[in-house]
Amino acid sequence: MSRSAGHLIVRTLENAGIERAYAVPGESYLDVLDGLFDSSIETIVCRQEGGAGFMALSEARLTGRPGIAMVTRGPGAANAMISIHTAYQDATALVLFVGLVPIADRARESFQEFSLPEWFSSTAKKVIIVDDEHRAGELTAEALRIAASGRPGPVVVGLPEDILVRMTDSPEATPAPIAEPQPSTADLAALAARLGAARKPAFVLGGDGWHEGHGATLAQLAASAGIPIFCDWRAYDALPHSSPAWAGWLGYGRADAIVEGFAAADLLVYVGATRSDVASDGYTRGFDAQTVVVGLDPEATQHAGRIDQQILASPRSFTTALTSFTSTDRAANASIDAATLRGERTDEWMTSRSGVQSKVAAHRPDADVAGAIDRTGVDLGVAFGILDDRLGGEAILTYGAGNATIWSHRFIRHFEPASLVGARNGAMGLAVPGAVAASLAFPERRTVAVCGDGDFLMNGQELATAFAHGAKPLVIVVDNGVYGTIVQHQINHYPGRPSGTRMVNPDFAVWMSSFGGHGERVEKTEDFEAALDRALAADGPALIHVVIDAELMPPAPDEISA
Repeated sequence: MSRSAGHLIVRTLENAGIERAYAVPGESYLDVLDGLFDSSIETIVCRQEGGAGFMALSEARLTGRPGIAMVTRGPGAANAMISIHTAYQDATALVLFVGLVPIADRARESFQEFSLPEWFSSTAKKVIIVDDEHRAGELTAEALRIAASGRPGPVVVGLPEDILVRMTDSPEATPAPIAEPQPSTADLAALAARLGAARKPAFVLGGDGWHEGHGATLAQLAASAGIPIFCDWRAYDALPHSSPAWAGWLGYGRADAIVEGFAAADLLVYVGATRSDVASDGYTRGFDAQTVVVGLDPEATQHAGRIDQQILASPRSFTTALTSFTSTDRAANASIDAATLRGERTDEWMTSRSGVQSKVAAHRPDADVAGAIDRTGVDLGVAFGILDDRLGGEAILTYGAGNATIWSHRFIRHFEPASLVGARNGAMGLAVPGAVAASLAFPERRTVAVCGDGDFLMNGQELATAFAHGAKPLVIVVDNGVYGTIVQHQINHYPGRPSGTRMVNPDFAVWMSSFGGHGERVEKTEDFEAALDRALAADGPALIHVVIDAELMPPAPDEISA
């Protein structure tokens, strides 16, 4: 069957099970857009390329499938760069298709021309340019495979305008299955011996790949063996927070009591995670412990410090193999069980760590007490405590960057996998597009975006995308009129000299109402609960504009003792 290269790319995406493509249209890839016209893939028309990239990243993190974004050349690719950097540092599978100038116009400074490899090669797993129409399907399948294999990450595919319209008889391509390394019996036996001998072992879970619920299975084994589980920053939906093994999350905004437990461990088993900059408090914590790294990356990218054992496995293959290895139902010649993993440890180590995060989350002010405090604006400890009560650990939370998110991190519980999307590289602007994509991918689930006023206006325009495609996120915008994280750094390093951090904001609730959505503006703590209930009851996108005191800093890390 003869078809254009652009249409063959679309058929290949269909064969891969892609359900949505997040796009800002451009004349450079019109033939791909034409192929999407009668495709099973829904084209989500976005309002800015950075928003499109973040939507694709959000869907990838929640579903385990590579996210698909499509943008045009030059300026469009520049706007999308932020999502590529995020996907690269966060190790999330993403494929960005970029329209390019015709081959004959290359190296002539033609309209919107740029060098795709020179722009993206340092922050993408691979850059591919489809210079042969007959290979369009093959290269698309290759991009999907590379993005999802090994350490996941972004692949950028260049689409020259003239190549897309050329006809080809090449057959449809189907991406090859992703090879998933399996731990060997020797790997598991060595790990079991380490766990059994350690006095204070701990698991640290992180990264992508927990969306199928394997964290709950690993947590059950860890609890029976007396091993607490910590989670990396913005990856703490890896296990249900109701687990007795749950010991809390590391990284920005963490409580001192949690990092003290992490630093006290004599064996750290990282699964899908590494001893990274953020999780180790700037390369200062957890370096003395014996270390096992379990992951898909042979190079252990982002890991700092010692590695005493490395196991190549995904969260799924590792958890499945370990639980099978320790099962009492397995072959009699394998004698490892949870008691062996426990060794001679008592319950004291795990019980001293489990529940600490729950204590942190519960340490929120009472609404009546907060109302008595002489403070301008809403008390976020009260507000996010109420939000947690309403969500019940079932919702999907999405975050951009900034101090405004710390209260939600501290107080919101997660009982379900695939329930958190945040930029682990600290990129601003993910919260709103991330929530739009989450709502489209899981329309039956509640989706809540939490962002500061600075973060919101980075990609707040994607609310228009929500209305256009039927997404129903709730957006909570915390407004203190400043770039709060930078203000905090200035207070620490340049006290009394605020510079370049003030903002002037519109009434975000009115802005939401202008789209036809439900908007609320809350300036007093006692008004938040009723406003939240009205927003949750709204049949469509909703927004709560929460005004707080500009002097309010995130909850102190030493508020909770172990």
